[in-house]
Amino acid sequence: MNGSLLRRTLVALLVGCAMLIAVPAANAAPAAPKAKVAVHAKAEKDRVRVGEKLKIDGSLDLARESRIDGGTEPVVVQSLQGGMWVDLDSDSCHPDGTFGISVSFDFSAQLTLRVFHPETDLYASAYSDVFGVLVL
Repeated sequence: MNGSLLRRTLVALLVGCAMLIAVPAANAAPAAPKAKVAVHAKAEKDRVRVGEKLKIDGSLDLARESRIDGGTEPVVVQSLQGGMWVDLDSDSCHPDGTFGISVSFDFSAQLTLRVFHPETDLYASAYSDVFGVLVL
């Protein structure tokens, strides 16, 4: 090969490689939608003493079209503090299963709680209705 032909061949290879790198990003398939879940939760009591265990029972329910074989999914008890949801404790639950999480508090307060399921590879995020607890 002469120098000019070699140079054109190298340029063509470089351009081809650059296109191979750029094209897949543009043609990437959109992510499949996550299956939907619903979180239901409630506190065993609406009043507890400081240091007393409060049991929060609930379920992680799948929509009919959301049947995906998988393991357990995370569920997190959260408290509303200063306008932000703060994680208190967590557990895991099988989809279409139930959970029970016990929490206790070291101070007197009126708390707003919920249970949150963060987004995972299989399921979209969801959270329960909020519920109040008075710690005396």
